[in-house]
Amino acid sequence: MTALLTAADRDFLARPLHGFLTVADGPRPAQPRPVWFEVTADGTVQLFTAPDSPKVRRLSRDPRASLVVAAPVGERERWVSVTGRTTVEADGAHDLCSRLAARYWDLDDEARARELTAILAADQVRVVLHPQAVHRS
Repeated sequence: MTALLTAADRDFLARPLHGFLTVADGPRPAQPRPVWFEVTADGTVQLFTAPDSPKVRRLSRDPRASLVVAAPVGERERWVSVTGRTTVEADGAHDLCSRLAARYWDLDDEARARELTAILAADQVRVVLHPQAVHRS
């Protein structure tokens, strides 16, 4: 276990893989959700969501979360898990969304470009996960 992402972790997490975000929610069972994400230069992990989403409501009660990212089928088993506290930031969500859409989608596809336009028309916030522990296999 380490509190920091290694260079190998960063390379792995730079791929267009889905992460599964789990937020703390008291006595309720964990309910991971697939998300797009980005590792920043300072080693935090960020994603975007609607400001009134269930994950934002849960994080306002308890800011702890984890993100697990696994290699796809057909590759040798590999995963990275990042756990820490989150902050919800009002700025930068649309820029993040645009970068992630270009990473995960072919924006030359008109349908995807329209979906991105619709997402950018809505309010978004950035959820920033500040790693306190990183596990890997």
